Parts: sequence; C-alpha cells; structure tokens
Amino acid sequence: QVQLEESGGGLMHPGGSLRLSCVASETPHSINVMAWYRQAPGQERELVASINSGGSSKYAESVKGRFTISKEDAKNAVYLQMNSLKPEDSGVYYCHYLGVGIGHEVEYWGQGTQVTVSS
Repeated sequence: QVQLEESGGGLMHPGGSLRLSCVASETPHSINVMAWYRQAPGQERELVASINSGGSSKYAESVKGRFTISKEDAKNAVYLQMNSLKPEDSGVYYCHYLGVGIGHEVEYWGQGTQVTVSS
C-alpha cells in the first residue's frame, strides 16, 4: 500500500506563490504517474498536473504557464510550484499515485491539503 503525504497548502493572496509537496512511502511500480488534483466546494475533482515515470508532464489548460510539476525520484516526491495564484485556484489539492503493473493498475490518494487564494 502506497501512502501519500501532502504538505505546503495554506492561505495566499492573489498573485502569490505556493509550493505543494507530496512524498510517497514507496513507488513500487517502474511505470507510474504521479499527479495533483484539486476539488473546490460543490465541484468535481479535476486533474491539475501529472508527471510520469519518464518525466513527461501534462497540465490543465487553466494552470498552464503558472504551475510547474516536478519530481525527485530519490525521495519519492512530487512537487507543484504554483505561481500567479488566482482565487479560482482555491480548493483541496490531492496527490495521486497510479502504478501500472502487468495486467493491472493500482491507485492511491493522499488526504489532501487546502489551498485558499484570497485577498
């Protein structure tokens, strides 16, 4: 069982920056994707950014050019640098791990960290 621990959320004014961190207890799958999702009150959880074991990343259109996802394999960590924050970036941010095995996939979620962007 992969455990994910997020940190780095908080309150920030519009235009500010925050950096989220997620550390996995292990990454047992050589092929995996780590991602950040967010969920605002009353809305569905949405993908913000992902990065696969090969280092390729993807972003939601709403955060392109402002957010950067990166990973540090030696620490089983993934980060989300969020710049030029907007009020609509507010929500609970969840770390997600998808592991690809032979004939199956497994996924795990972190507990989430709150990000609030407000003046």
